[in-house]
Amino acid sequence: MSRILVVDDERNVLTSFQKLLGKEGHEVVTARSGEQALSLLGAQVPDLILMDIRMAGLSGLETFQRAKAVAPKVPVIMMTAYGTTETAIEAMKLGAFEYTLKPFDIPTLKTLIEKALAMGQLMRTPVTYGAADTDTRAQRMIGKSPRMYEVYKLIGQVAPSNVTVLIRGESGTGKELVARAVYHHSQRAEQPFLAVNCAAIPETLLESELFGYEKGAFTGAIARKPGKFEQANGGTIFLDEIGDMSPSTQAKVLRVLQEGACERLGGQETIRVDVRLLAATNKNLDALIHDGRFREDLYYRLNVVSVTVPPLRERKEDIPLLAEYFLKRYTREFRKERTRLSPEALERLTAYAWPGNVRELENCIKQAVVLGKGEVLMPEHLRLGQNQTVPTRSAPESLAVLGELARQHLERAPGNAYQQLIEQVEAQLILEALKQTQGNLAQAAKLLGITRPTLREKVSKYRIQRNVQLNQQEG
Repeated sequence: MSRILVVDDERNVLTSFQKLLGKEGHEVVTARSGEQALSLLGAQVPDLILMDIRMAGLSGLETFQRAKAVAPKVPVIMMTAYGTTETAIEAMKLGAFEYTLKPFDIPTLKTLIEKALAMGQLMRTPVTYGAADTDTRAQRMIGKSPRMYEVYKLIGQVAPSNVTVLIRGESGTGKELVARAVYHHSQRAEQPFLAVNCAAIPETLLESELFGYEKGAFTGAIARKPGKFEQANGGTIFLDEIGDMSPSTQAKVLRVLQEGACERLGGQETIRVDVRLLAATNKNLDALIHDGRFREDLYYRLNVVSVTVPPLRERKEDIPLLAEYFLKRYTREFRKERTRLSPEALERLTAYAWPGNVRELENCIKQAVVLGKGEVLMPEHLRLGQNQTVPTRSAPESLAVLGELARQHLERAPGNAYQQLIEQVEAQLILEALKQTQGNLAQAAKLLGITRPTLREKVSKYRIQRNVQLNQQEG
């Protein structure tokens, strides 16, 4: 459960947020002035702040600047009417996470809040490596193999500097953890950390996400919006899957690295930014350069220091340590009785090839904890390879299936294809999670990464209870 501070001088706005966010399982604390908000911050730091721009007494911008000094790693979403967007934009340039316009679009607002909470969690959760750490909040990079000690050594060497770091490795090896470890051990650790997955954002939107845009730059650009490079000014930006970036966007990133400057889409103003860039890829950039799909000059700018994270199959001596770490973590998270791996189960884990690397191992242990019964996990509790409930597809095969599904919806439901397809996929995903957890709502919500109230709402919406016998005790 996240703690969210809502600051607005209108009582009805505060009441609405208490109802909306309370249904999502969040703890909501309210303040009717900037002064009251700062007093609450001194008592307990929240996970997120939602703050109105125009208030009596301290304005939202003044309150934000003071709050940032007290809680620099808490994301702040500014709330504004159309007439005060310039002030909200100024707050974003000073480090606010985002702004949202009144009256609110509820689905958009919920998505924005989820993104802000996730980013705040990344900034606040330390990443440790090597010896065991006493900080229970920390996420750890696990491994005592020689290959992992080389990774730890490089992180320690590059973190204090401002050099660009290129992190290489297969999917699931932990490249984002390496990036966050560099950030948390750097001199910019109290400044913003923003992560952008270049593969997850359509090419047409990635430039506006990174560099922002001016009002009227394209259809739907109703106000100026700073990009991630502006928001991360003074801090660190992590570009994941940079090998998927288009050549035109690569050229603009190169300019940021060379000149410390960029321009918003549709704008002429040169914006100075001071950002440390960390990048990651699972692709062979040398091959992409040879094929003309990646700029060689950008490659050399990125590759000042290169950290290669080894695949799990090349450090099998770390599998018992990783399995034990995930076992303790998810036993505690799911409030299960103390569980251990049988020698036969551990032998099976060590013998497996792990094409999905550490991420696959984590999911395997997580699923075993959820579905297993008793104090000992046996080999049959481990769903590996051909024993998976759903056969594993390669990425191209999965995309082909999704592409065919999208084509069918476009043909059958023109004008409503988007909503129908999203709902079909969402309902199927929820149904599968409930099947895997034997109808336990609490555990299914954990698997899906959403709150229990949200899951209940969607189960009711899609009438999934007709197909799955739900565990009414909900864990």
